[in-house]
Amino acid sequence: MAKYRQVHTTFWDDGFVIDLTPEEKYFYLYLMTNNNTTQCGIYELPYRVIEMQTGYNRDTVIKLLARFQDYGKILYNEGTKEIMLLNWARYNFINSPKVKKCVEKELALVKHLPFVYAYHTALERSGYSLDTVSKPKEDKSSPKEPEPSNEAGSIPYQYPMDSPCIDLGEEEEKEEEKEEEREEKISPPSSVSTIIDNVFLEIKNYFIQHVIHEETSYEQNLQLGDMVDDYKDASLIIEAMKVAVDRGRPKLPYVKGILRSWRDDGITSIIQLQQQELKKRSSRKQQGRQEHVPDWYYQRNEPTPPQASPSQKPQTIDFEAEREKILKKLNA
Repeated sequence: MAKYRQVHTTFWDDGFVIDLTPEEKYFYLYLMTNNNTTQCGIYELPYRVIEMQTGYNRDTVIKLLARFQDYGKILYNEGTKEIMLLNWARYNFINSPKVKKCVEKELALVKHLPFVYAYHTALERSGYSLDTVSKPKEDKSSPKEPEPSNEAGSIPYQYPMDSPCIDLGEEEEKEEEKEEEREEKISPPSSVSTIIDNVFLEIKNYFIQHVIHEETSYEQNLQLGDMVDDYKDASLIIEAMKVAVDRGRPKLPYVKGILRSWRDDGITSIIQLQQQELKKRSSRKQQGRQEHVPDWYYQRNEPTPPQASPSQKPQTIDFEAEREKILKKLNA
């Protein structure tokens, strides 16, 4: 099945693109049209691949990736070498059962789960349901008929400019049948929502209900996802949130600091944290019961120094009598 990327002509009139340097425009187009791109906008893109395909050296690649992250257009994970094109789900989503299957399979292969969480958040904000990813919430007041495809078999461009490219496909009838057979052999997940880890949902719900008392933002979802990746234990993360609230610092960076401090002490689970608390309480009780013991108690077994007897006391010398004795001997 052929895969295409269509760039709308208004790309060059977009305000963001106009302000880019020639180097940045080339790199932006590359990120949206290289052969690793996917329908969900999350794909693996190692530095080495970028170097070979663009001709840039490693320093330039790192610099450009960091720059577009600062622009708020992409996210890049160093550990998995995966990139996420932000707003891709919003501007490149197609209401098609085949596209739904494609997105489900692609998300199932994403290694960095915070990107999956962020994708779900973007879908929700765009009016899509997590349970039926490719089906937008219906507007019963004014139903719209689907637009027919053009003669070339590609879907006409009908999305805003922020991410100006979509998947297009051309195939013969036999190729389509083969593709459907392959899809049937590969059982896609029944719902993309099954990809979301229960730990993430648990800490997200607690954070909303007991910490911020409002819906989480896009950035907060990413931070919560990072916590799940780093610490795994939902009870430990929730305990850190409780500590942060008690201290009047209900912020995720502060929660991360608490978790990091615990990990430095060798605590990576709620059980280890509870064991440490028990040891501290036991130590405090022992210190509270400690009584003052006089010094004589510790010295009771030490030998006492011998005392001199009266006969051993030093005698006083009569120097005058001794002098008389010496004179008598000399005169004799």
